[in-house]
Amino acid sequence: MEANHTKQIKDPFGALKIAEFRNLMAGRFLFIMGLRMMGTLVGWWIYELTNEPFAIGLIGLAEVIPAVSLALYAGHVIDISEKRKMLLKGVILYWVCALALLFLSSSISSNKFSNLQIAICIYFIIFCTGIIRAFTGPTFGTIVGDLMPKNLLQNATTWSQGIWLSASVIGHAAVGFFIAGFGNTGSLIIVVALVFIGYFFIARISPKPPHAQVSDQKTLESVKEGIRFVVQTKEVFGALSLDLFAVLFGGAVAMIPVFAKDILKAGPIGFGWLNAASDIGAILIIFIITVFPVHHSQGKKLLLAVGGFGVCIIVFALSTTFWVSFTALVLSGILDGFSMIVRGTIVQLKTPNHMRGRVMSVNSMFINSSNELGQFESGLAAKALGVVPSVVFGGIMTIIVVTTTWFKAPALRKMEY
Repeated sequence: MEANHTKQIKDPFGALKIAEFRNLMAGRFLFIMGLRMMGTLVGWWIYELTNEPFAIGLIGLAEVIPAVSLALYAGHVIDISEKRKMLLKGVILYWVCALALLFLSSSISSNKFSNLQIAICIYFIIFCTGIIRAFTGPTFGTIVGDLMPKNLLQNATTWSQGIWLSASVIGHAAVGFFIAGFGNTGSLIIVVALVFIGYFFIARISPKPPHAQVSDQKTLESVKEGIRFVVQTKEVFGALSLDLFAVLFGGAVAMIPVFAKDILKAGPIGFGWLNAASDIGAILIIFIITVFPVHHSQGKKLLLAVGGFGVCIIVFALSTTFWVSFTALVLSGILDGFSMIVRGTIVQLKTPNHMRGRVMSVNSMFINSSNELGQFESGLAAKALGVVPSVVFGGIMTIIVVTTTWFKAPALRKMEY
């Protein structure tokens, strides 16, 4: 029995041998690919409509307001709900939002509405996706925890992150080609199809009922319990805080439409590759870690990786050559992917099953919403400082955040699992 247990831990494909996990990952791949295509396209589309970098930042603000506002309540709802049903509802609602964007991209809308009116409608739809994501995003992580035995949880987390990033890469890169070949409308038809097919893979997993420990708790007490757990678990709180501030200041992705169009003159195809660059790097490191897991000094390596990410962002900001910019983003993705795996594993291993929904929702507030807040911050900083100085500033602030965390969060620096 002992030997078999050790073999499972060392098997890089252990999690994929569970059929429900394979179906969940197939559905997640298609769903995330569609969403990343949609998100990338919306950034390009808004910049085409407005020719204003700050308008790109407003996309992030439109999504982050509902996502953050509802996150804690969503965590409670997830923990007391049947998770498969909740996830399927979220996927269908995302599909409806994609259909609405498809209509806005059509010749009917362009003939009937002004660019400003179309942009306002896009912001409203993105606001709606923020509401949906508050419930849908954490549910994926919660179901992974429910599906996996403890000894396969680290392997499952690595695969889950790898699948997410693979979908992101293909979505980011492909949409540039699709925009060039089929326009916004053709690209959104593909998005609608991907999300729809993803639904049927997710529907193949069995129902995931709530755990008995939270079924009778009042909403406010349940939310407070989740927050207390995160704050009191220093390794979790330190990892989430580090990512929040690093992504908030160091996220150069929001300004890629400006760099691609005005600085690097790369066009839609170059825009797609620049969007995919960091995810390509992340995929490389994640699949390396899947086969060769990190065994020692994970906390210290996490901090060094985030610091290196800040350096890469500065190089990207100062570059005027496409391949230098692309390489800097690939390296930033390698470092970000490493930090993502370490952070995700810390959260999964430290969280008890009956609290996964609430902890994953707090995780979503810190991690996912930091991307949208970072997008808004990038747009605001670009308006105040200029595009290049704002991205340099973000990279410098990321390095400052890492340095501060190194000295102020010793529990995270010494963390090992």
